[in-house]
Amino acid sequence: MTDSPISTQLHHDILVVTSNNPPVNALGLAVRQGLVAAIAEAEANDAVKAVVITCVGQTFFAGADVSEFGTPKAFEQMLPTVVDIIEGCSKPVVSAIHGTALGGGLEVALASHYRVAVPTAKFGVPEVKLGILPGAGGTQRLPRVAGVPLALEMATTGKMISAKEASAAGLIDRIIEGDLLQHAVAFAEEVKDIRPLPISSAKQDKVSSVDPSVFDDFRKANARKFKGFDAPEANIQCIEAATKLPYAEGVNVERTKFMELMSGIQAKAQQYFFFAERKASKIDGIADDVKPRAINKVGVLGAGTMGGGIAMNFLSAGIPVTIVEMAQEALDRGTGVIRKNYEASAAKGRFTTEQVEGAMGLLSPTLDFGALADCDLVIEAVYENMDVKKEIFTKLDATVKQGAILASNTSYLNIDEIAAVTSRPQDVVGLHFFSPANVMKLLEVVRGAKTADDVLVTAMQLAKRIKKVAVVAGVCYGFIGNRMLIPRHREAEKLLLEGATPAQIDKVHVDFGMPMGPFQMGDLAGVDIGWHRDPTRIETLRDALCAIDRWGQKKGAGFYDYDDKRRPTPSPVVQQIIEDFSAKKGIERREISDEEIVQRTLYTMVNEGAKILEEGMAQRASDIDVVWIYGYGWPVYRGGPMFWADTEGLQKIVDGLKAQEARMGSDFSFSQLLLDKAAKGEKFTR
Repeated sequence: MTDSPISTQLHHDILVVTSNNPPVNALGLAVRQGLVAAIAEAEANDAVKAVVITCVGQTFFAGADVSEFGTPKAFEQMLPTVVDIIEGCSKPVVSAIHGTALGGGLEVALASHYRVAVPTAKFGVPEVKLGILPGAGGTQRLPRVAGVPLALEMATTGKMISAKEASAAGLIDRIIEGDLLQHAVAFAEEVKDIRPLPISSAKQDKVSSVDPSVFDDFRKANARKFKGFDAPEANIQCIEAATKLPYAEGVNVERTKFMELMSGIQAKAQQYFFFAERKASKIDGIADDVKPRAINKVGVLGAGTMGGGIAMNFLSAGIPVTIVEMAQEALDRGTGVIRKNYEASAAKGRFTTEQVEGAMGLLSPTLDFGALADCDLVIEAVYENMDVKKEIFTKLDATVKQGAILASNTSYLNIDEIAAVTSRPQDVVGLHFFSPANVMKLLEVVRGAKTADDVLVTAMQLAKRIKKVAVVAGVCYGFIGNRMLIPRHREAEKLLLEGATPAQIDKVHVDFGMPMGPFQMGDLAGVDIGWHRDPTRIETLRDALCAIDRWGQKKGAGFYDYDDKRRPTPSPVVQQIIEDFSAKKGIERREISDEEIVQRTLYTMVNEGAKILEEGMAQRASDIDVVWIYGYGWPVYRGGPMFWADTEGLQKIVDGLKAQEARMGSDFSFSQLLLDKAAKGEKFTR
C-alpha cells in the first residue's frame, strides 16, 4: 500500500502489517484505513495463514489522534468498526507490542486474537484523563480478557500496567525476549492452524460470575478520588454492563456513554488541558535555534523544606547537587529529611534501595559557600525577604563561575530587583517551585527584563528533565499563581467580617472541586506565614489569630480547632474574634449566599488572570490554567480558571463582579481585557 502509514509484507505465509506513523503511531484516519485494507488483503490471499500487526519507531499504537477530535476525520472509518474487522478476520491476528499500547492501541490489541509483547511494554486506557472512555469496545473486551478488578482500575484511573502484570492477567499471551518481530512471526506460525480463534468479545469466564457488590465497593473505595468527575462513573457503568449484557448490547451502552461524555463540558475541559499543558513549554519571542546551556551540577542554597525538596528533583534525575547551609545542625536536619523522604518513597515501591543510595550519593552537603563556585546552576531557597535575597545574590555573583545560571525560588519578590545587584543580570531567572517541591509538578519560570534567551530555554528544558511542567511568568508581585490568590484571600476575609464563616467559604470551594478552601489552605500552610511577629500589633484577623498562637495545623489551632488526628472543627474562639472585628469596624453582619462567595472569590481571580494577560505577565490564558491546575488543585474537569470563565460566559462574570463591586470597594478594579472580551462575546481560550 503506497502513500500510507501502513505497509504489508509477506513472511512465508504470515502477513506482517506495519504502522509507521511517527512520533507515536496515533490511530489517525490514514492508519485506520490502512489497517482495514491490510485485513482485506489477508482475507483475499489464500497464501496468508496469519497476520502480525506491528509498529516501527518508539511505540505500538499509543492511542487515538487527539487532533482529530471534533473534526470530520473522526467520523470516517471509525475505530470501533476497524477493531471489529480485525477481530472478525478469519485468520489469526497477532499484535506485537513494544513501547506502549494505550487507549485505541490497546483496543486494537484486544481485538487481535493473540498479543505478544517485549518485557518493557506498558498497557493502559488513559481516556478517563481526557474525560471520556475507551469507545471502541475497550470497556467490554478488557474485563473479558483481563478480568473485572483490573479493568476497573485501569479504565477509571488511566493507570498503565507492565508486561509482567498484563501477562499475569491474561492480557498478553507471551512475553518476548529478543527480536520482537522475528518472535511474533514465529508465534503466528505456531497458532496459524488453531481453531476456533480466541475471540475477546466472546469470552465469558471472567465476567459471568462476578459478584455485583464489586462495583459498589469499588465506588466507595474511590469516592474521594473520583468526586466531581463524570468519566470514572461512566467507565464503571460500562464495565458493569459487560458483566450483565451480551457483548453487542454492552457495546451499545459504551457508545451511548461515550457520546454523552464527548458532548459534555468535562471532556472539553480535560482535552483543552491536554493541549494547554503541551503548549506551556513553548516560549514566545525566542528563536528556535537558541541552544540551552549545559547543566551538569546544581547548587541549592538552603536545606530547609523547600531547598531539600528542590534538591531531590535533581538528585532523582541523576544530577549532582551541592547543598549549602549556614549551620551544621540545619544541614544535618535537611539531609536527614531528604533521606527520610526517599526511604518513604522506597517503602511504597517508587524507588529501589539502590536508587535511593544512588541519589544520596550525588548529594554533597556543606557549610562552605565557596563549594558553589563550579556549579552550572545555583538555586537560592532561603527566607522570603528582599534584603536577604540581595545579600545572597551579591555573594553568588562574586563566587559562582561565569556562565552559570543564578536562580531564585522566590514566591513573590521582584526578580529584576534581585538581578540588579549582580554584574550579570542576563544569567538571573526565577524558578518558583511549589511545596512540597519534590512532589508538586508545577514550576513557574520567571523571565526577568534582562534574562538571556538561552537561560530561559535552559530552564524550560531542565524542567522536563526533572519531570516538572514549566510555565513562563513575567515579573510582578506573586507572578501568576500567587498573584491570583491575593484577591481571593482578600475577599474571603472580608466575607468573614460581613457574615460568612470559614466553614461556609471553604465548603463553597470544596464543592466547586478545589482540594481545600482558603482557610483550610491557610491552616495547612501556616497562618503565621508573613506575620510581622508582634503580638501587640493587631490590625487583621490573621494578626489576632497569630497573637494567641493559632498558627494553623502545626499548633492544633488556626481558623479551625484540630484534634490529635488533625481533623478540623469550627472554632467558637475564632467566631468570637470575627464578630468582635466586625463590631470594631462597624460592619453589620448579614447572611451571605454561596453565590456571592463564588462571585467575590472566584470571579475576582478570573479578573486578576485577565489583568495578568493584559500586562503580558503570562504568555497565554492556557498557561494560567496550567498554573492553577498543577499548582493549586483547580479541578481539571473545569479546565482552569480562564477556561471555566469562558464556559460560564464572560458577560456573566462581569455582571457578577458589577453586582459586588460596591462591597469589594477600592481594592477592586476591572480588567479592561475582561470588559472588552465580554462586550464582544469573545473568550480567553480557544
